[in-house]
Amino acid sequence: MQIRGFQPRLYQETILHSCVKHNCLIILPTGLGKTKTAILVAVHRLNTFPSSKVLFLTPTKPLANQICKEFKDCTSVDSSEIFLFTGEISPEKREQQWSNAKIVVSTPQGCVNDIINGRIVIEDISLMVFDEAHRAVGDYDYVFLAKQYHKRGKFPRIIGLTASPGSDLEKITEVSKNLFIESIEVRTEHDPDVKPYVQEMDIDYVLIDLPDEFKETKKFLDDCFKSKLQKVKDLGLVASVNYVTKKDILGVQKDLQRRVFGGEKDFTLWHALSLVAEAIKVHHALELFETQGISAACRYMKDLYASADKTKVKAVKSLVKDLNFKSAYVKILSLYERGVEHPKLNELKKIVQEELSKNAKSKMIVFNQYRDSASKLVEELNKLSGVSSVLFVGQMKKGGTGISQKEQIRILEDFSQGVYNVLVSTSIGEEGLDIPKVDMVIFYEPIPSAIRTIQRCGRTARTEKGRVVVLVTKNTRDEAYRWIAHHKEKRMHQILTKLRDDIHRVVEVRQQPTLKSFANETKLKVFADFREKGSGIIKELVNQGLDVSIQSLAVGDYILSNRVGVEFKTKQDFVSSLIDKRLLQQVKALKESFEKPLLIVEGEEDIYSVRKVHPNAINGMIASIVIDFGVPIVYTKNFLETSSLLKAIANREQEFEKKDIGIRTERKPLTTREQQEFIVESLPNVGPSLAKALLKEFKSVKNVINAGHDDLQRVENLGPKKSEEIKRIVDEIYEND
Repeated sequence: MQIRGFQPRLYQETILHSCVKHNCLIILPTGLGKTKTAILVAVHRLNTFPSSKVLFLTPTKPLANQICKEFKDCTSVDSSEIFLFTGEISPEKREQQWSNAKIVVSTPQGCVNDIINGRIVIEDISLMVFDEAHRAVGDYDYVFLAKQYHKRGKFPRIIGLTASPGSDLEKITEVSKNLFIESIEVRTEHDPDVKPYVQEMDIDYVLIDLPDEFKETKKFLDDCFKSKLQKVKDLGLVASVNYVTKKDILGVQKDLQRRVFGGEKDFTLWHALSLVAEAIKVHHALELFETQGISAACRYMKDLYASADKTKVKAVKSLVKDLNFKSAYVKILSLYERGVEHPKLNELKKIVQEELSKNAKSKMIVFNQYRDSASKLVEELNKLSGVSSVLFVGQMKKGGTGISQKEQIRILEDFSQGVYNVLVSTSIGEEGLDIPKVDMVIFYEPIPSAIRTIQRCGRTARTEKGRVVVLVTKNTRDEAYRWIAHHKEKRMHQILTKLRDDIHRVVEVRQQPTLKSFANETKLKVFADFREKGSGIIKELVNQGLDVSIQSLAVGDYILSNRVGVEFKTKQDFVSSLIDKRLLQQVKALKESFEKPLLIVEGEEDIYSVRKVHPNAINGMIASIVIDFGVPIVYTKNFLETSSLLKAIANREQEFEKKDIGIRTERKPLTTREQQEFIVESLPNVGPSLAKALLKEFKSVKNVINAGHDDLQRVENLGPKKSEEIKRIVDEIYEND
């Protein structure tokens, strides 16, 4: 097998040499051929292990589609042996394709399920590539996939690709640890072997003054925000009204909710909670006004005023009466009705027109944080002569602005071919998309993230000189975000430089495991409901060596033995299912189906503060589940604790039963006591409580049937009428129709 269509550069060949020997994290500036480097490694591994496969993982379908095409164009591997795995392909077909594949390009989510269910034989993979490797943190699917491959692969090799691994050493260390990295190859634009290939990029910060009318409106919102915070400060809940971030306010709100719904009966707490809610709403209005413009702010404030008459939420009712907030709304509404927009919009139009006047074939990407604002930009840009603009957003529908992955791919192809010359994108366009010859990238607002800033800039200057323009409104959060991103990026470059000199602090060389016990060990079997497939619990159970089968379960979320079924809830879901009345039905079905039912509730937050539900309602539900239904509740902090508990129960149960478990489609068999109660309950006017009282009095079903009128009436709540009807049914001759 060979590469074709490109000549490897010296630094790519140097990196290849490292990848031949070690698991490697490749950190290269955007546009310098990370994917091509991975293709070099893939061809080498397939030549070294001819019967093996390569799995290339990337976060989104549009990215996967591009990379799959790149493998077909740049290798001699037959295109019939290169497959794109997506959720649109049935699991059965993916399993068939896997058996015929040499190279598979996939998003990670589908691969997790295929590996758990045994459709992908992970032992046969000779190279697993993690694109946008900085995502390999927390419980992202990359972490699970790397762990399984490192543990089970016959000849594992892992490659991570990223342009921006993070701005702190801890983040880079976590990525390296999770991907079992043994070597890090770092290149910056200033390295001698890279410098000849780096295209010139001009970055311009366009500073924009707010008009006086905007400044007046901004002052109303600022004063409103500070007045709310001052009242919260007077209550002793914040130290200052200056330099308070949205994160700080949300933290105060969460603490107040915990205290209120934990049972503290203090009117001050409720008052503070309402004030904080008002402050959050004002903060959002201010952010929209400063960074997005009149339309976005007006739409948000209009919605608040429209809901004020209908809602019972005190914070909304109070806020719309606030003089400063009302004054700001009147000013914004006036600006909106006069067609006045944020000066950024005119600056954006001017920049786009100037660029097209220089080069009519120029292509530009405009990044905007908010979908609604992005839609507005498309509308305004398409009014300009020579501009053909299109919206590029994610799938989730918000105000009708979501687009499917299939549509995303079509838009990118049309943009590459010049059908559109301006792509207006939210964050979905930041990561990894290979769009040739983007002449200019425009930030409608700065973002306080080094990774995202680098990725946005990386959409241009890939094959020739490019330009980046960042619109910054003076004396607003735009300026703060600009400098936050700048300092984070500077810190990241310092860390990357240090890594090359002190790499042993991050990389821990590990011995590759063998397949010593996989073939012979008897695994614990667990059935999990398919709705839990994205859960960290399932991935951790597999990591712990359990055989997990994901299926559609009629009752419960996990089956651990023929006796034990488990209903799993997060604390948020527990309270939500209490509100919508799902919980009791689920618990009842669990009790009817399993001899040993169990409810697990997971989360570290206070269960009384996750929703605005009175503690008495939550305690009443817990009491009913435990006492009335006899279903025990176990609390865990996180998915690690939950999976460890499930494993311990499965181990104990399956050792106890000494037989295979299966999915029960019928109700559990009745115990002798339950059958006795069932028979007596069939008598007229006898319910569960009376049946138990009769059996307690007469000791057996036979004695109940043989008891006389007077004897029956010794039982509490069983009078002459009921006893007479029971004796009539018992004594009457059966007539065959």
